[in-house]
Amino acid sequence: MTIPQLLADLLQLLFDLAVPAAMCTMVLAGLALRQESGVNFEIGGRFQRWMLWSVILLTLPQFLSWFAAQGITMPPQSAGIAGAWLQGMETSFTSFVSDVVVGRLVPILAAFFVLKAALDAAQGANPLGSVISAIFLLGLSGTVRLMRGFNSGGEFATTDMLVSLWNYLAGTILPEAAGLAVVGAIINFSRRKPFMPLVFSALAFLSVTGLWKLVQAMVR
Repeated sequence: MTIPQLLADLLQLLFDLAVPAAMCTMVLAGLALRQESGVNFEIGGRFQRWMLWSVILLTLPQFLSWFAAQGITMPPQSAGIAGAWLQGMETSFTSFVSDVVVGRLVPILAAFFVLKAALDAAQGANPLGSVISAIFLLGLSGTVRLMRGFNSGGEFATTDMLVSLWNYLAGTILPEAAGLAVVGAIINFSRRKPFMPLVFSALAFLSVTGLWKLVQAMVR
């Protein structure tokens, strides 16, 4: 049975809007990161949920292809939208996300987080949470490009992207965080403040991959 052109265009519109929608969920993930203190996010919290939705949206065609491989009939993807009205909606939404949300709103939100960091420091609180959230928002476009590069294109692209994100976190971000922890420990030592928690944090950051391999070996 042939799908009517209007329904085919609507389905293609949803597929085409997956990447702009993923950028919106990334913005929401940055806001949730600050609400969860910015440093130690909650397990199963909103930050993780919005990040998971971003991964699903970025791998939506591959995610649906898994269901097709199980014998479930899925609507085919067309080369483009035939209707001019729906095509205009796609162009407008994509431009709104790139020009307004990412180009103008995100820098303003990051600036407010920097202001919040200054206020936290003035009050004697830890400003690191607001700083990390601001950095996360300012690097949103690059993060989305990085995640799209992790798309394997196969039926398991969603889980493959999650694995690639974990490897990037453990192999790139955590060693840098360990270096910052060592710098903080040296500064605290010179100021005669507690520095051993930062030293242990650096060792933990560098040992995450090894600890994970150890846990896997103990389970087997």
